[in-house]
Parts: sequence; C-alpha cells; structure tokens
Amino acid sequence: MDTSSLTQTVSATLFAVALLHTFSVKQFERLSHRYPRHAGLFHLLGEVEVVFGFWAIVLIAALALLQGGGQALAYAESRNYTEPLFVFVVMVVAASRPILETVTRAVGAVARRVPTAQPVALAWLGLAAVPLLGSLITEPAAMTLAALLLAPVAFHPQIPERAKYIALGVLLVNVSIGGTLTAYAAPPVLMVATTWQWDSAFMFTHFGWKAALAVVCNASFATWMLRPYLLQAALDDTAPPARPPVPPLVAAVHIALLAGVVVAAHHPVVFLALFLLFLGFTQAYEKHQSPLILKEALLVAFFLAGLVVLGGMQQWWLQPIVSGLQPLALFFGALGLTAVTDNAALTYLGSLIAGIGPQSQYMLVAGAVAGGGLTVIANAPNPAGVALLKRGFADETVSAGGLLLGALVPTAVAAGAFLAL
Repeated sequence: MDTSSLTQTVSATLFAVALLHTFSVKQFERLSHRYPRHAGLFHLLGEVEVVFGFWAIVLIAALALLQGGGQALAYAESRNYTEPLFVFVVMVVAASRPILETVTRAVGAVARRVPTAQPVALAWLGLAAVPLLGSLITEPAAMTLAALLLAPVAFHPQIPERAKYIALGVLLVNVSIGGTLTAYAAPPVLMVATTWQWDSAFMFTHFGWKAALAVVCNASFATWMLRPYLLQAALDDTAPPARPPVPPLVAAVHIALLAGVVVAAHHPVVFLALFLLFLGFTQAYEKHQSPLILKEALLVAFFLAGLVVLGGMQQWWLQPIVSGLQPLALFFGALGLTAVTDNAALTYLGSLIAGIGPQSQYMLVAGAVAGGGLTVIANAPNPAGVALLKRGFADETVSAGGLLLGALVPTAVAAGAFLAL
C-alpha cells in the first residue's frame, strides 16, 4: 500500500474511532466514578466537545509519521477555521447578560400574552421562535440563546430524561432547519448559495416556509410531551436573587456588537477585533455582566476545529457516494450521512459536483438540514447546545444514543415537510 492510500485509510479509521467515541462518552463518565485515581483523564475523554479535537491531534501526529512533519503542518494550516472561531465569538457575545436579559424579557412579554401557563409558553417559544430567529442572527447565536432560555425551564433536573432528550432533539432539528429562511445563516446553505446562485428569496420560497411549518409542529410536539412537568419544575426551582436591570445603553452596545459579529461572520479579522472590543467593554461595565461562557465556547470551538481537520480527509469516500445518487436517493443519503459528518461539509462536496441538476441540489440540501439534529456532529451549532444543556442530564453527559432517539420524530417531520410540501 502506497503512502497516499495508507493516509486515506488511517484518516478514515480515526474518523470512525472518533464517531464511536462520541457514542461512548457516557461510559467514560462512569469509568471516572469507578476508578477515581484516573477520574481526571476519564472525565476529559467523557467531554463530547473534546472528542474530535483529541482525535484530530492524533491524526496530525499520524500524518507526521507517515508523510513528515512539514506535510502534517501544511495540512493543518490549510484548513479553514473561520467557522470554529465564529462560533466561539458568537457564543460568548450572545450569552452575555445584557443580550440574554433583553431576549428573555422579549420572550417573557410574548409568553404572558399567550393563553396558557407561562412555563409552557416559554418552552414553546424557546423551541420555535428562537430557532427561526437563527435565520437572522445565524444558527450558532440562535442555539446559544435558545439553550440558555430553555435550560431552567425544559431541562430542569426534575424533568425525566426521556422528555429532555425529546426536547433536545427538537431543539437541534429546529435550529438546523430554522436557519433556511435566508441564504446566509445556515452553514450547509452557505456552502452552496454562491455556487448555485441561491439568494434569500429563493431560500424562503423553496425551503423557508416549509421549515417554519416543521419547526412549529416539532415545538408543539415537544411542549406537549413536557407539559406535565413544566409547572412542577418551575415550582420546585428556587429563583436566584434579582439583580438591577441592565441599563438600556449597555444592552444597546452589546446588541450592536453582536450584530457586527453576525455581519462579519466570514471575516475573522473583523469579528475577532469586535470580540476584543466586547471584552474590553464587559470589563469596563463589569457590574452589569455575568461570568462569560469562555470555557464552554472554547470547548465547542475545539470540537469544531477537530471536525474540520478530521473531516477534511474524508472526501475520497464521501464525494463518490454523493455524486452517484439519484435525487430521491440523494435526499435519504444526505439525511443518513449527515449523522456521521457535518452537514456543511456534505453540501460543500455537493457543490463540487459538475452538472448537478436543480432537483438534486434541492434534495441534497434538504436532506442535509433535515438530518442536522441526529447527532452532535451533524450541524455546527449542535455542540454549543449540548455544552450549555448537558448539566440538566444524568452525569452531566448527553448520550449520543439518547439524542438520536429523541431526534427521530422531529427529523421525520422535517423530512416530510421538505419532501411532501
């Protein structure tokens, strides 16, 4: 076997091992309790956000052995890390107290006008309205806000695990399809929009309204499943001491910085500069802030960067599969492949296929976004949601199998909307 073939085999093997690792993180958490002497190592390997970054490091080390350190370094530096950097920045900014307080007040005002109990209305709005907002503020920002809004309502410790996995599956699916109302907010759409000349008007007429209907259906289903527990969970929860509200001017500056980061999403020099300005502003007005989620955002960025490194060497087996399928088979193929690879990577491979027809284009993107909630790696914002909500689950770990089962019904609803409407 020549060096090229061996490299492809090693990269595919490490990618498969990383996938298996994501499904085994709960077992590592249990090992940390069983063997306290090595609890630190097992706890590290049990963090789902660490998985792909860890195996990406192993891949680079393997490339150094097979091809030399220069080639391994050249490959690592050839990857585009804009998306991991953007997700890190937008998570921290969107989760800041002024932003979260503003969104919470707005959602609370709407919830008080809905003719049902407020916890039920809040859960529904967090699962429906905020994911659709992702078409404006990008999916990672919508995921961050939705997760923080839903954490004390729908992911309370007293709520059964099964109901929480259903809610998590619905959230991830809804964010994945909720960003398709425009041409710039969903990573899998961004990969093809310029190449296939899809603008926001095209996205709304071909995808957006169907996605909105599926989002509403999914949110209603999850809220109905959660309803018996929402009121009791709210009664059992001890509210933190009230803090003085954030001054409107401080909130306005945060909103302006978030808007700037979203507009500059593809220009890391710009959004990193805005992020540094944001950090300085939060220090200047520290009394109006809560602790920034730097650790959680860094872990998510590490996960996504690892996926970029590992996923970049899977084209040799993915692209022939994508290019060899007829439109309907392509839809279901994309739906299944999205569970084992980032949906943006999948649509990017599709954009490289010469002469792909309009029907196949639609089926590829529809399948990719419909399957975006099946696993943690299926859609770029998913690790952010899992990182922010995992404390509500047993052992503070989200089971990959539990997530897959919880996402089956909303995925079927999304697939049905894209195929039948």
